[in-house]
Amino acid sequence: MEKIAVFPGSFDPFTSGHLDVIHSALKLFDKIIIAVGVNQQKISLFSPKARVEMIREAVKDLHSVEVCSYTGLTIDFCRSKDIRFIFRGIRTTTDFELEQVIAQVNSKMAPEIQTIFIPSGPKYSFISSTVVRDVLLNGGDAGCMVPPGLDLNKYLKM
Repeated sequence: MEKIAVFPGSFDPFTSGHLDVIHSALKLFDKIIIAVGVNQQKISLFSPKARVEMIREAVKDLHSVEVCSYTGLTIDFCRSKDIRFIFRGIRTTTDFELEQVIAQVNSKMAPEIQTIFIPSGPKYSFISSTVVRDVLLNGGDAGCMVPPGLDLNKYLKM
């Protein structure tokens, strides 16, 4: 049986840290679905369409990775696709504490779905989407924090 996992997030924008976690997850799972969560109440820098397209660009050489968007609860998305695993990237203890609460709530509502935490490599632990957005909004070059060749300015216009 093929082991499929969902990597949910807002990915606003997608970073080198996200890609690092995906590479680690591919050692555990046969297929990964990167699920871009669309939250109408959250103000994003990049549109949902732009986020999906930028991630597709960043993972184009990873054949067992697919990218889509969804609304609603992550566990409902997983159930709709009959997926039993969610993985989340962890950079810091703060990430762990937040993700642990979410995983516990998900486990209570959907005990059949297991959440797995995958730490990012140390060289990516300082990178967050928030920091990348801040650099971009202040005219800086965020190229060192996103996958090689990913031009975020291209996606700002989408």
